[in-house]
Amino acid sequence: MDLKEYCPGKLATAEEAVGMIKRGSRVFIGTGCGEPQQLIKSMVNDPKLQDIMIYQMLSMTLAQFVDDPSFLRRFSLKLFFISSQMRKAAFEGKIDYLPTYLSQIPKLFSSQRIGLDVALVQVSPPDKFGYCSLGVSVDITRSGVENATLVIAQINPRMPRTWGDSFVHVDDLDYLVWHEEPLVEAVPSAKDDKIARRIAFFVNQLIDDGATLQIGFGHIPYAILQYLDDKKDLGIHTQLITDAFIPLFEKKVITNKRKSLLSGRVVASLCMGSQKIYEYVNNNPMFYFRSSEFVNDPTVIARNDNFVSVSSALEVDLTGQVCSDSMGYMFYSGIGDQVDFLRGSAMSEGGFSIIALPSTAQNGEVSRIVPHLSEGAGVATTRGDVNFIITEYGIAELQGKGIYQRVMELAQIAHPKFREELIEVAKKRHYIFQDQLPPSREDLLFLEGYKRNFTLKNGKTVGFRPLLPSDEFAYRNFFYSLQEKTIYFRFFYRMQLFSHAVVQKQWASIDYRKNMSIVGMVQKGGHKEIMAIGSYADDGGRAEVAFVVREDFQGMGTATFLLEMLEGIARENDYNGFSATVLKENAAMLNVFKKRYPHAVIESSGGGDISVIMDFRKPGNPDAA
Repeated sequence: MDLKEYCPGKLATAEEAVGMIKRGSRVFIGTGCGEPQQLIKSMVNDPKLQDIMIYQMLSMTLAQFVDDPSFLRRFSLKLFFISSQMRKAAFEGKIDYLPTYLSQIPKLFSSQRIGLDVALVQVSPPDKFGYCSLGVSVDITRSGVENATLVIAQINPRMPRTWGDSFVHVDDLDYLVWHEEPLVEAVPSAKDDKIARRIAFFVNQLIDDGATLQIGFGHIPYAILQYLDDKKDLGIHTQLITDAFIPLFEKKVITNKRKSLLSGRVVASLCMGSQKIYEYVNNNPMFYFRSSEFVNDPTVIARNDNFVSVSSALEVDLTGQVCSDSMGYMFYSGIGDQVDFLRGSAMSEGGFSIIALPSTAQNGEVSRIVPHLSEGAGVATTRGDVNFIITEYGIAELQGKGIYQRVMELAQIAHPKFREELIEVAKKRHYIFQDQLPPSREDLLFLEGYKRNFTLKNGKTVGFRPLLPSDEFAYRNFFYSLQEKTIYFRFFYRMQLFSHAVVQKQWASIDYRKNMSIVGMVQKGGHKEIMAIGSYADDGGRAEVAFVVREDFQGMGTATFLLEMLEGIARENDYNGFSATVLKENAAMLNVFKKRYPHAVIESSGGGDISVIMDFRKPGNPDAA
């Protein structure tokens, strides 16, 4: 479209266009990398503009001016999210932070709760029908355009033309300023971060092929995306697209084929990154950009089956409360999209949420898993909304669990040097038992090597892993699910109670080397339950081994698989064989031992039990027992 012919009266220079802004106006500015830099600079440089109130979501260019006292006398900034560039200004009280959910901001504009006199936006050149694209900034920008009295658009040939609900006709724009300039670029600094890689390792374990994901912006999300390249047919419904997605597009990891909402399309609201991602989304029909009231609406999010939300936090307290927007009294970022996506994922069929964060801050001096949130810190996400919390030390699952279990889950993934302190504070607050043992102070990442999956004869998959202190309630439920005969075969007497004291006694002995317990877990509804436990304990040069398998899983190879697992771990810890004591009538257990160790020495004590001595097979000599 020839603008000079179609609407010559709308064409203006940046100076002429911003000169139409009246004193005392409420001005909206487009978001992040889509902000109109030339219009912003022209507005700031116009001395006639006084007492201007600016609303913006992610502010970049204005960071160049916030340290100028004359700027602050003329402009007041109201930001829905504090970008890294504006963080210092926020700490110094130079901006006003508006805490609200992204999905609700457009309604604040349309309802006139926040009235807008002017909108400054950046668009692509119009097509032959007169439609410009809002490009990389649709989010709340569309609502800003629709609800402002005066709309000034910077037409930039470098703005990508994005598909979706991103188009605005020149008839709906009051002034057009043609100005070509590079878009703002925003790429997290590259780091060889061991912590981020470990967090990504644990996140990867929870995400299945075919899941639809939301992943935010920053160093940790970048690392997480890098570690999803072994997945298949992932889908994306997220607020923000960044360069970190490109390798997954190129490797066909993200196909969107299995999405239940808008299959085949990446649904997003914003794009921030380098020129590479801007070129990638330009005129690419795979991307479907919509405004925040759609992308961030929990009821829309929930229409994606198997939806997984991955977000970050500044700190998490022992009850599961999450702070993500402030460091004490200092506002750091914003509520943003976290709660919208957490609630949407909770309503999704098969969906769940993950909050990922490093276990410490300030070079390891401060724990991010805390007894209570810092004074002044805001609760961005309530304890009722939280599901999985991940640090570089593991995964804590909080959904549906009481305070006791939450404390134990979170203490396990805190930095080892803070675990005892967290447990002691929890005791003082009566969150947990007074005799509760703290998790090991050791870095137990090596236990990840002891996780295995096994398919039973009935086709069901069992996941095996080391027993953890947070398993107390699951262990208790397992015990009480057993028949009396099974309990008798395992404990040699008709044990009636499986108390907290009994469990604590077992925890006291587990060190994951000389004493080890492995549990088998099966899926039941939305959670996993224990169906088998195998243990060994130090017995000199050998290890004494014992098993118990729930009745509905007996005869399916469970004990045989557990025995093989425990042997591998025992070998690593320099044991040369197992010993066991078995009741004479427990023929099934004896057969398991005999099958793996045909040369086992079996002796009767003269009573009701049998002693079994088993030597491990030597490498290269399978007949040696």
